Amino acid sequence: MIVMKFGGTSVAGNEAISRTIDIIGSKIEKQPVVVVSAMSGVTDLLYLIADKAAAKDHKAAMELLAQLRNRHIDVADELLDGNAGLMLPAVSSVNEICDELEQFVIAVCALGELSERSKAMIVSNGELLSSTIISYAMNARGIKTSWVDARKMMITEGELMKGEPQEGRICELVPIVVGDAFQGHQAVITQGFIASDVSGVTSVLGRGGSDYTASLIGMALGAEAIEIWTDVDGVLTADPRMVPTAKKLDVISFEEAAEMAHFGAKVLHPLTIEPAVRQNIPIYVLNSMKPSGSGTLIIEEAGTEDSVKSVSFKKDILVINIFSTKMIDASGFLSKVFDIFSRNNVSVDLISTTEANISVTCDHAPKNIEKVTRELSEFADVVMDEGKSQISVIGKNLVNIDGLMQNILGALQGKKLYMISQGASYINISVVVDSEALPEAVNGIHKSLFE
Repeated sequence: MIVMKFGGTSVAGNEAISRTIDIIGSKIEKQPVVVVSAMSGVTDLLYLIADKAAAKDHKAAMELLAQLRNRHIDVADELLDGNAGLMLPAVSSVNEICDELEQFVIAVCALGELSERSKAMIVSNGELLSSTIISYAMNARGIKTSWVDARKMMITEGELMKGEPQEGRICELVPIVVGDAFQGHQAVITQGFIASDVSGVTSVLGRGGSDYTASLIGMALGAEAIEIWTDVDGVLTADPRMVPTAKKLDVISFEEAAEMAHFGAKVLHPLTIEPAVRQNIPIYVLNSMKPSGSGTLIIEEAGTEDSVKSVSFKKDILVINIFSTKMIDASGFLSKVFDIFSRNNVSVDLISTTEANISVTCDHAPKNIEKVTRELSEFADVVMDEGKSQISVIGKNLVNIDGLMQNILGALQGKKLYMISQGASYINISVVVDSEALPEAVNGIHKSLFE
């Protein structure tokens, strides 16, 4: 059994979905469990609908809902043209989902209040719509497909808009739900991103959560492989939108892939790797627009070589410098500082310390950052630097690569460096530069390492 995840661009419309169905059909002997995202742009549209509803802008919300409905009906009509026996039920199903969403949005408009529960209910509809249409289309193409509501097996706790998966419960439910769905069928299709909390309320895994869904399902099933189908040829040495000369990587390790995702690579969701690592399930990153391509294989570390794999980056980060002479020869100071970040749910990326100074980076303007700086200021001088970006060189055993730091710093000549940090596992070296210097710096480093 394999898990195949298709992102928004892979299910964007008639042509893309037809190509996706062909790909699924070529793997039918492996019992594919298919996880789909919303069509490209749809989740953004649903967030906008939620915002208009919260603002009591009934007219705008209804206009956007009409766009949503018409787009999906048009795609269903195109995919199922000539198959009236399935086209009519497909369009009816789309209308049913949209009708229910419309009534819910009308209620939110009347209240003018958008709770996390209401937002999760609204934004989760994109995957319900896409998976429903694709399920009908797969059956029309002769692939006996069973549609499964992911909320029956993906259980979360905590925040509804960024649910924390209950992995034990997921591992119990997924084999049962998927096993039942396969009875009399060749494939199973479900949704990424969507889940439900322990009380049955709709929740979501956060933006990019469809990758996470696929990995969790793969883990629960002990899948042979997890395939992430996207719109690029695989994992690249850099973001091709920033570095046109970026090259495809054939093989990388789980750890390298996780580090790339965490430090800005867009191909994988940062949490995707973890469930697969635990079961040692290989992950393939493939291009649905070029299905014959080899893509990138992600496997355990033992099968990869010591080398630089990528230059990743994060735009517009925040650098926080904490200075206090009380740090000198004082135990417990670091724990006091990071306890403040932890209690306020502010995640830290890079850390650099001296006897009297701690520098950390985090995403731009995180929630509660003012509270963090206020608490730190009670015992230290705190300075926040904005307009900075982080560049991370990622690979295996970087400490063994001769001249690596020389190449990195040589490419950054003439640019201000605000922090240099090397990971304890020798898997990444990161620097912080001014945001306006980022494109030139990333391209310079990439050229020195790969060209």
